[in-house]
Amino acid sequence: MSVYKLDKLMEETRRIAAEYRRSTGNTLPVSAELAKFDAMQLLGLSPVSVAERAVDAYQHVDDQVKKIQIKGRVIFDKNRGQRVGQLSLDANWDLLLLVIMDENYLPRQIFELSREQLEMSIPDSSELQRKTRGTMSVKKFKAISTLVWQSDA
Repeated sequence: MSVYKLDKLMEETRRIAAEYRRSTGNTLPVSAELAKFDAMQLLGLSPVSVAERAVDAYQHVDDQVKKIQIKGRVIFDKNRGQRVGQLSLDANWDLLLLVIMDENYLPRQIFELSREQLEMSIPDSSELQRKTRGTMSVKKFKAISTLVWQSDA
């Protein structure tokens, strides 16, 4: 059994990552884990029981289980274009979540996009996979997705 509670570890991870960025100008690669933690906590998602490629959590709705892929992006400069990480279009997921965090690695917004919405917005998904390794801009993701959570702060 761990001495530390997971929520306290994540809080400390946020603090260290933000301080490291302010001190060095570089980022620590922790946003993906923070995004998964935040999405699960804020949206009531379940962790995966068996590792499955590009599936980070489950959402139970009535008698259905939806497989969720979670991406995270820390926005340090609102004027600079950001990209969502590689989208695993050939994996078996139903919903894609994007957790937007501020410079202190705190969640500010969560956007949801279904696989169908993504495929309809991309004229040729094989082209997207080949040319940009399955990435898209945060701006485009926000435009075609639904805001499902927003911070009060």
